[in-house]
Amino acid sequence: MKMNIKRILRVFTKPLPWGGVGVGLFLLSLTSCGLYNKYERPEVKADGIVRDPVIQNAALQATDTTSFGNLPWRQLFTDPQLQSLIEQGLQNNPDLLNAALNLRMVNEALKCARLAFLPGISLTPQGTISTLRTDPAVTTKSYQLPISASWNVDLFGNLLNAKRSAQMQLIATKDYQTAVQCNIVTGIANMYYTLLMLDRQVEIVNDMEQLTKETWEKMKFMHENRVGYRSTAVQSAEAAYYSVQAQKVDLVRQIREVENSLSLLIGQPAQGIKRGQLAAQSLPSKFSTGVSIQLLNNRADVHAAEMSLAQCFYDVQQARSRFYPSITITGTGAFTNSNGLVNPGKLLFSAVGSLVQPIFQHGQIVAGLKVAQMQYEQAFNKWQNAVLKAGSEVSNALVSYNSSAEKGELDAKRVAVLKQNVEDTRKLMESSSNTTYLEVISAQSNLLNAELSEITDQFNKMQAVVNLYQALGGGAK
Repeated sequence: MKMNIKRILRVFTKPLPWGGVGVGLFLLSLTSCGLYNKYERPEVKADGIVRDPVIQNAALQATDTTSFGNLPWRQLFTDPQLQSLIEQGLQNNPDLLNAALNLRMVNEALKCARLAFLPGISLTPQGTISTLRTDPAVTTKSYQLPISASWNVDLFGNLLNAKRSAQMQLIATKDYQTAVQCNIVTGIANMYYTLLMLDRQVEIVNDMEQLTKETWEKMKFMHENRVGYRSTAVQSAEAAYYSVQAQKVDLVRQIREVENSLSLLIGQPAQGIKRGQLAAQSLPSKFSTGVSIQLLNNRADVHAAEMSLAQCFYDVQQARSRFYPSITITGTGAFTNSNGLVNPGKLLFSAVGSLVQPIFQHGQIVAGLKVAQMQYEQAFNKWQNAVLKAGSEVSNALVSYNSSAEKGELDAKRVAVLKQNVEDTRKLMESSSNTTYLEVISAQSNLLNAELSEITDQFNKMQAVVNLYQALGGGAK
């Protein structure tokens, strides 16, 4: 349906048939339909989502103090070589580079949504040359240089909600980039500490290799020079020595594999990684988690899930706006010689307004609204699950830290006892036949396992700190 622009204005300034008093009341009715409403955060389960790491069936209380997750990664990871690796990863990691490209693409989409408010302008020059059948020598030349502009009046919020939806998508994409950066920082830290743990375990195995070799040589000497020492004792000692060497080979393999994985993460060919020592590392031992507040504000994935929810909210608004008429104002200006009758040319102007009210669209508009509403419900469920998942990860990191610290203290006591046990059994073996070779080998094997376990406890505690930092949304500053 097309009409003159003045007629369109008269239509929207006349009293409405249901007793309205003009445009003000009409626009107020549109606002009451919610087409211009902004997103507001709905209620979500966030209280008590982090379990206390010590007290059974108790939730960790949230605090308003500065969160451990707010620390810049440079303040948490103070090892200069680790900092250098993290900086290299943030510059070269392909996932982070692609995340930056995704952000640029979504930003361009937002620009398109903003430009939709401006009129579309087109220039379509035309020209014809015609002759008469009766007199081919007579030609008529005509030309037109029309410029047309079309403006979609966003009276019912269609374009506005599309722009807001694109804005939420841009924020969610920024959150994704932040989450990728957080994963890179904490991933590099975990691999770095893994290498330090393996280095320390290799040192322990080297010491045990030397100790088992000495035991083997002593048993061989005692078998050759003392009565009562069987060849089986020498064989068992030799086998224990080879077993320790095999453990060393396995540890070296693991070091190579972790170095290769870390090289890939920081965007370089597989090669050796320069690093410090496990004993030189210093990480916090007390945490102010600020659980509920920080999980909602700091976690990039939780915030991205909420921004996806906000995007779906505006998609619902946009789907509702399709039930209302669309208004388009079109203006045309042309420089023409009127089919060759006027020369030189003249300027012609026209303006037309059109209003299209959807009546029957084969159920597509209704179905589109229902789909948008269901997508909103799905986005809410994902957001709620992201919050619960974040709480679970914080709970796991806290309990892992506490259990690793407790287990480390016990393993340290066990190592001290077993070191004395190895020393005592070696002396007894040399001075008395009451101690068998099996006691010596067993004592050394137990000591090696206890020392490796103690180093693993230290690593697990450090890894729990890194995982807690990541679970609280840190690592991206």
